[in-house]
Amino acid sequence: MDAAVECHSGYAYAERPIALQWQGERLEIKTILAEWQTPDGKHFRVQTTDDQNFELIYRIAEDAWKAYQC
Repeated sequence: MDAAVECHSGYAYAERPIALQWQGERLEIKTILAEWQTPDGKHFRVQTTDDQNFELIYRIAEDAWKAYQC
């Protein structure tokens, strides 16, 4: 599902996500559980402050975020 993700960007865009919009609610990210790179983008497994888990994917070619609840 397409997602609105707020992220920290330092030397590169999307260094780490800090919050996401999910079902009309802003969820702050408490912990990044894992992160990895594939040819199509950056992947993050995160836990929000209300203990929900998500996989966030920043698709570089599309310049778009996807979010999946785990």
